[in-house]
Amino acid sequence: MKELRFHRDLYPGEAVDAAIRTFEPWARLVRETSDSHWIVRISARSAAAERRVAGELANFALGLTIREGRAP
Repeated sequence: MKELRFHRDLYPGEAVDAAIRTFEPWARLVRETSDSHWIVRISARSAAAERRVAGELANFALGLTIREGRAP
């Protein structure tokens, strides 16, 4: 299982949720919330698939954040 953490001061929850919806066909994605982060746990058929989905999901969430004008 791979885990990504998106700081809540930088990433809007909507961007993380949209990224999760986009990549759900390729992995099991579970979002949790901490005081400071959105946490996304990724489970896929192989470690390589988890890494690939994690990288693409992180890039997608960043792109949405930038488009919304929330990037640092």
